Amino acid sequence: MGRRMKKLAAASVIAIASTLGVYGSAKAQLFGGIVYDPTNYAQNLLTATRTLTMINNQVKQLTNEAQMLVNEAKELASLPFTVRVQLNQRLVEIETLIRTANGLAYDVASIDASFRALFPEDYSSVSNAAMASDARVHWEEASRAFHDSMIMQAKIAETISADVTDLDAIVSKSETAVGNLQAAQAGNQLLALQVKQSMQAAELFAVAARADALDRARQLQTEERARIANARFIGDGIIYP
Repeated sequence: MGRRMKKLAAASVIAIASTLGVYGSAKAQLFGGIVYDPTNYAQNLLTATRTLTMINNQVKQLTNEAQMLVNEAKELASLPFTVRVQLNQRLVEIETLIRTANGLAYDVASIDASFRALFPEDYSSVSNAAMASDARVHWEEASRAFHDSMIMQAKIAETISADVTDLDAIVSKSETAVGNLQAAQAGNQLLALQVKQSMQAAELFAVAARADALDRARQLQTEERARIANARFIGDGIIYP
């Protein structure tokens, strides 16, 4: 509607100027002592109209530039929300459980020597009393490993409710993101939550697999001790010379 009005005004000015040019005298007319020049008046009116149009165009350009700056500011706005501290805290809690677990250590440097000492390959020189003592130690190690696995499962289960809360908060923030940066940061936090859960699953798998391995090793040692004890009881199998 504004453009149409301006076009009509410009057309009117041109029409007036043409009319004044046709009907008006080339000479200035005198009205009550005031000199009136219709041609000059028309030119001034056209100049004023062009000036007003130019000013309006400049105002529109400045408005567009201001809006662009506002949009750029939104695109660069940082997301005022993070769950990084909470996720790190839960991972640290689980890692602490692993470090403080009883029984065989989880580090590669000491596990081999500890396992060989706990589960020797040859019982031929070990007394029956020592084998009985080893059987008790093996049972204790297997029991501790399964205990650690159950504690880890319980701890991860406890974090699920907290993860659900964080997930809901992150999704809510992503839905109200005002720019690409905020949307990307919300996406990164969703990815961090997924990675955290994957790490927990890997840790739980390691603990559970360790418990299974220890129990399997205990069973093998039990079979070997039984074989040695049976051989010692029966001897060479020759009762009569």
